[in-house]
Amino acid sequence: IKKINRNFPVNQQIVYMGWCEAREQDPLQDRVYSPTFLALRGSCLYKFLAPPVTTWDWTRAEKTFSVYEIMCKVLKDSDLLDRRKHCFTVQSESGEDLYFSVELESDLAQWERAFQTATFLEVERIQCKTYACVLESHLMGLTIDFSTGFICFDAATKAILWRYKFSQLKGSSDDGKSKIKFLFQNPDTKQIEAK
Repeated sequence: IKKINRNFPVNQQIVYMGWCEAREQDPLQDRVYSPTFLALRGSCLYKFLAPPVTTWDWTRAEKTFSVYEIMCKVLKDSDLLDRRKHCFTVQSESGEDLYFSVELESDLAQWERAFQTATFLEVERIQCKTYACVLESHLMGLTIDFSTGFICFDAATKAILWRYKFSQLKGSSDDGKSKIKFLFQNPDTKQIEAK
């Protein structure tokens, strides 16, 4: 990887490359898993049928995802779909779930560290991202800023409705589709406020 990274700028360097087994969405006959090559490079997770050898190969990935728009979850034994251990899922922004298995526990730990590193590096590079959202039937903007935290504003007037630092975030949850709930601690009252 170090040798390959010499060919890429810093923000496009490879954090992880390796083989795993991908669980098929609709298994044909007895083939439930198939070999897949995953790579974390720059802002993207790449899914290949074979390892990329040339620069051109990176453009021919089977699937590509932005790391800040996907969620990776290492599965506990109670979440496993079969007898295979050392599994994780990747959920895309479109709701697509990909299920992977690696051979060893150390492989799983290496994947998890690499995914966290790639996500952190991309968030640090982007610094700020604004999402359009709806709050009480009004169009809003939700900005997540690496240095200042969360800011919610009215899309039409740009008036700030609320803002919180990352340290004030005490919990969050979502319905896996379109709704997210944040729990922030008010610095003055110490009360938890749901947004």
